[in-house]
Amino acid sequence: MTKRIIGLTGGIATGKTTVANYLANAYNLHILDADTYAREAVSVGSPILKDIAQRYGKQILLTDGNLNRQKLGEIIFNNQEERHWVEHLIHPYVGDRFLEKIAVSPVQTLVLVVPLLFEAGMTDLVTEIWVVSCSEQQQLQRLMERNHFTLEQAQARITSQMSIAEKVARADVMLDNSSTLEVLLKQVDTAISEIL
Repeated sequence: MTKRIIGLTGGIATGKTTVANYLANAYNLHILDADTYAREAVSVGSPILKDIAQRYGKQILLTDGNLNRQKLGEIIFNNQEERHWVEHLIHPYVGDRFLEKIAVSPVQTLVLVVPLLFEAGMTDLVTEIWVVSCSEQQQLQRLMERNHFTLEQAQARITSQMSIAEKVARADVMLDNSSTLEVLLKQVDTAISEIL
């Protein structure tokens, strides 16, 4: 029997983590998170981190040798060319880690949380695509509250991604997170009941 692999995506601060946590806790589904592998890709001593430090200089590193994410964010979210350069280093690593994990996973249904599922060309890893959406105004508000970004910083991150409307148009399941948590989770219940 082939595995069922849900690709969970959406814009930044739309509620992907909330949905992933609910799927893990309420349905005991196995979650693989692109962000975990992206952090792994730039861990201290990794070839990717060395390439990044070579390109941007030692100031891109913290005193303990870790990547200064804030500094890198300032560079790549204000320069599309630089963002693409960094993504071309990290996305293949993340894709390979997903393939490794999928290959050895004993479970039938997996959830891949991939914020840049479309942008990174990873749709071929999944059997169905779920998109979490909300209004851009809600995204901005949540980003500014959660990450303490200025309006400009929040907007730069939102516009660096494919639009929510475009993601929704390509989705098999659309989860609208513009109302309450209860409303969102009911949509998840409906979507999951169709596959379990």
